Amino acid sequence: MTVPSGRRERKKAATRQKIADTALRLFLERGYDAVGIRDVAAEADVAVTTLFSHFASKEALVFEQDEDFEHRLTQAVTDRAPHEPLIPALRHEVQALVRHCTADSATPIWRMVEESPALREYEESMRLRHAESLAAAITADPGLPQDTTACRAIARFVIDAYAVAREAADPETALDEIFRMIEAAWAVTRLSGTATGTAGP
Repeated sequence: MTVPSGRRERKKAATRQKIADTALRLFLERGYDAVGIRDVAAEADVAVTTLFSHFASKEALVFEQDEDFEHRLTQAVTDRAPHEPLIPALRHEVQALVRHCTADSATPIWRMVEESPALREYEESMRLRHAESLAAAITADPGLPQDTTACRAIARFVIDAYAVAREAADPETALDEIFRMIEAAWAVTRLSGTATGTAGP
């Protein structure tokens, strides 16, 4: 998670975390559908307007690290060292996300998500948004192939790798298998880039 700097930013981050922790506790105790926004705000001792200044919807309360995950994925592209290969950098970040989301403490949360059509729909839209942000970061890197379709496809593969590995019986092995395929697909993209003079690492 990104650590905020400055007193005001730290206070905002603490309030946001308090709201998210309260919401998750209530959802797991009472059931997602049985808890309303006002219930969360009252339990967290904040105004409803304050809650909405941090979270755009009830679903967003469950995926409170959504923006942080998205930022980490794009940073895996933009913060690479010169000539550092793209796919290993993305694999390292996805592996960290999978480990976070397959911890024992996350099991009841994912069970809740699976049981809620609204949460499943929100997660799918979140994954699509992450893929578009990742594709934009790859396409914007002047050292990488500039084929927009290929970059969007690779980005979708990476985001789907996270989802598939998270649900696998052996997430680490699944991630290894998936990223071997992604590496092969990226190699083809680089070969195409070589033909047009736009190949990168």
